[in-house]
Amino acid sequence: MILEAAMLHVKLGLESDFEAAFQNASSIISSSNGYLSHELHKCIEVPGKYLLLVRWENLESHTIGFRGSSEYQDWKKLLHHFYEPFPTVEHFEQVEI
Repeated sequence: MILEAAMLHVKLGLESDFEAAFQNASSIISSSNGYLSHELHKCIEVPGKYLLLVRWENLESHTIGFRGSSEYQDWKKLLHHFYEPFPTVEHFEQVEI
């Protein structure tokens, strides 16, 4: 399992619109091959800051499968105009401790 983590900075004043659009966009990502689950968290201290966590079966499910799909174009249209600056996306694997 791979964990995708993206810190999202939403333009101030657009938080409610973003959350509504994200709710619609959730059905897009959740139907992607290799998708396991996702969560969106809103920062308490910093207005407009969100943390997106997505669990994928493997890295390629996200980087090739989802990002290479026509559905990703719909995802972009719904969400990308809310971000300033554009988010950095990183991928993590669990460390057994």
